[in-house]
Amino acid sequence: MVGGRARSAAPRDLAEDPQAWPHADLARHPAAAVVQAIAAALAGILAERRLSLLGLATASGVNRQSIADLLAGRSWPDVATIALLETALAARLWPDNASAP
Repeated sequence: MVGGRARSAAPRDLAEDPQAWPHADLARHPAAAVVQAIAAALAGILAERRLSLLGLATASGVNRQSIADLLAGRSWPDVATIALLETALAARLWPDNASAP
């Protein structure tokens, strides 16, 4: 697996306080911090546009549960997933500075 055992735990589980997701402190886990930034950006767009998970799943071709898992920090999304979501939303989800959310 790419990333080795670094991805054996869900991104949210690497936070000091997983309940604070998607605003938890992940400074010691830069990859998880990127996933957190993506989740926070996605949540903001969904709320702003009043778009449901099913609506985004239909528009993007990404499984609704995969989107829910990303938002909750339960999964490590792959590049294809992020690209499909960004294309469907016509918005950037990946943070400008990948090392800091």
